[in-house]
Amino acid sequence: MAFRQIIRRLATGKCVRPFSSGSMYEPEYLELLRPKYPVHNTLNFSIKGFDYPILESYQRFIYNVADSMDLDTVDCWAYPPKKLNVQKFKPASAVIESEYKLTVYERNVQIMNLQAPFLPTFVRILQAALPEGVTLSVSEHSEDVDEARYVPDRDLIELKQKLDEMGGSREKK
Repeated sequence: MAFRQIIRRLATGKCVRPFSSGSMYEPEYLELLRPKYPVHNTLNFSIKGFDYPILESYQRFIYNVADSMDLDTVDCWAYPPKKLNVQKFKPASAVIESEYKLTVYERNVQIMNLQAPFLPTFVRILQAALPEGVTLSVSEHSEDVDEARYVPDRDLIELKQKLDEMGGSREKK
């Protein structure tokens, strides 16, 4: 507000507010620093499928779309593959008709500070290009996701169990 306008308002007896945000104690520029739209903290875009090359290609596609939309891609990672053994039984019996060994691959793309208006557009683009046999899920980031991404060291776990069976460690207290 210009100095002359403030003087006129004082002269006419109108209330003068030095800041337009409505608060007497906060300057106007703080209101301008707020994001225009609500922001999602950290989202995980998880994809699962049985075909490794298609899944890798689709993960690259997600990353490229996010990059072209100027989204903040924090991290991309692969989970350890899961082995499944599927058995088909003959009708009304316990005899196995056929057996299949499947491997499920999972990839994750993590995006941070995604503005709310961009999320529906981004998800629609990903759904339109979703390959056959691949599933896409979106979730908020949690500590469980971080723990699931690391493969446990079985040798270390076995050694710890043997140490506990032998009476524990010999640490000085």
